[in-house]
Amino acid sequence: MHGLVIDGTRIAHAMDQSTEVSLRLAVPADAPAMLRVIHEAFAHRRHVDPPPAALSDTVADIEHALATGHGVCAVIGGEMVGCVLLDLDGAVATLRRVSVVPGAARGGLARALAEAAGELAASLGGRRVELLTRREFPELLQWWQRHGFAVVREDKDGYILGRDLPVVQEVRTAEAMQALGERLATVLRPGDVLVVDGELGAGKTTLAQGLGAGLGVAGPVISPTFVISRVHRSLGGGPHLVHVDAYRLGDAAELSDVDLDASLADSVTYIEWGRGKAEWLAQDRLEIDIVRSADPTTELRTVRLTGVGARWDGALETLREHT
Repeated sequence: MHGLVIDGTRIAHAMDQSTEVSLRLAVPADAPAMLRVIHEAFAHRRHVDPPPAALSDTVADIEHALATGHGVCAVIGGEMVGCVLLDLDGAVATLRRVSVVPGAARGGLARALAEAAGELAASLGGRRVELLTRREFPELLQWWQRHGFAVVREDKDGYILGRDLPVVQEVRTAEAMQALGERLATVLRPGDVLVVDGELGAGKTTLAQGLGAGLGVAGPVISPTFVISRVHRSLGGGPHLVHVDAYRLGDAAELSDVDLDASLADSVTYIEWGRGKAEWLAQDRLEIDIVRSADPTTELRTVRLTGVGARWDGALETLREHT
């Protein structure tokens, strides 16, 4: 995991561990470099008619976009390699010009940019995020759908995709992490899959303990590192809790050997270290990232809950009220 930085706020994202990447808010002086990135990224796509409007952008257009909205830049070794523009209209944020230069297009950078822009929008009061993808690029439509976006409506140029923005909460104590787990339990139902990520000691198991208390399952809920998974039976007729630790598993194929399919329908499945290994279990899932503060003197954690798929449309609103 890499801690990506936006004005001192660390967010988690899976990146090539040999690459140091930083994300930061864009400023007007970034407009020329952002224009270069946008032109390189859009020119690299196959030709379509009419050409993308992005190829006609000028420095003045980018400066205006930053003056009336926001932007996020990705930087590697002091060079800008990606950017995105963000407009906010009430509760709906719109992503525009999601761009990564061809040489940096792998490793999850586009996803990191989109997540960072979404987190920024959420901090500004946004509830949903939308974007346009053109019909001529079905591979881009599929890429965004794999990352939780769904078609909201058709546009003359393509499809408007949307998804709820993540719920981001700051947690300062182990007790507060457990309390968050108990609140989360109130919105869960049988069949839900939770893919949880965070460095050692971030609080993944502590969150699971709160979840177990909220679901009313048999305990104790402890890390299942050496047994891979534990089933905690419901004491009151609700869903069971299947608690999985994928830390020692190399990939998704090894996780498939655990045979979680048999318990998915009548349980809540909570998978620690699940990023990159467990997404195949459910098209609709809840992704949870827990990030420790860079300040070693504080116990502050930032917890980001991202619903993927129609199941989670509006499902986390009661949690958002506690942000």
